[in-house]
Amino acid sequence: MKALVARTYGPLESLEFTELPNPEPGPGQLLVRMEAAALNAVDHVLITGEARAALPVRHPFVPGVDVSGVIEAVGAGVTGFGTGESVIAWNGVRSGALAEYTLVNTTAAAAVRPAGLTAAQGAALPTAALTAAALLDLAGAAAGDTALVVGASGGVGSYLVQLADRAGLVVLATGRNDDQEFLAGLGARYPIDYQHTDIAQEALRLVPGGVDVVFDLANAGPALARTAAAVRGGGRLVSPLRGPAAFERGVTAVYGGTTTPEGRLASLAALAATDELRPTIGADYPFAEARRALTDFATKHIRGKVTVTF
Repeated sequence: MKALVARTYGPLESLEFTELPNPEPGPGQLLVRMEAAALNAVDHVLITGEARAALPVRHPFVPGVDVSGVIEAVGAGVTGFGTGESVIAWNGVRSGALAEYTLVNTTAAAAVRPAGLTAAQGAALPTAALTAAALLDLAGAAAGDTALVVGASGGVGSYLVQLADRAGLVVLATGRNDDQEFLAGLGARYPIDYQHTDIAQEALRLVPGGVDVVFDLANAGPALARTAAAVRGGGRLVSPLRGPAAFERGVTAVYGGTTTPEGRLASLAALAATDELRPTIGADYPFAEARRALTDFATKHIRGKVTVTF
């Protein structure tokens, strides 16, 4: 099979297409013929080795954690999936999606892809939608609470705005000036242009006293204090990145990432198949241009998800 491979840790430019043996599914695994994959920030980290101490990979390494394709074979002990079915999955650090075939562990996040979703839409769901749902869980917010989503036009942010709106939260969301209509369409009550506005000041103008929770998908470390300033006293900041445990005025921080509760990916896919949750694909590339897709994803402002189709 053809695969995009990193021979060792290094820049995106070092990736190369090569032929690898077709994988064989082991117990609890699916062999999937790839139809589409989606790109994520973790791909860059795994390829370059920026977090190799915490997230090591084995080389040759095939990047890509979001899987969408057709089951070619099933391993021993697999139930709930059959040959010929369309499937989506989150492969985690093990990755492998940027190849013509990949293995999926059914004990992780895997779900039958509903007929209402294209292959690319299915690929756009796992990492981003699962992460958004996990962050919403961490917020502990209730209907009527106010929430500021920083980094709302990206993959995770675009789902988080929608899920927060579905949960009854009043959503403030940051994006560029030309993202304002897009964010409103996702359910943001108050889009904020971060390029020309101080985010915390604008949030405090819109919600005097501060919002109940900030979801900051863009900043890490001490920089989080700038958006924590938009939270009411005793409120909460939630982030998939890392930073202080607490801020001024009793604002606490909770950090987390992708989680895979049983049935959640299937539930998110069902919502997407009925247009109750909208996968936004900002750019799609053919598999032959997967390396360029990774470079563009790392360097350009693209709304929603970047996908690669086979």
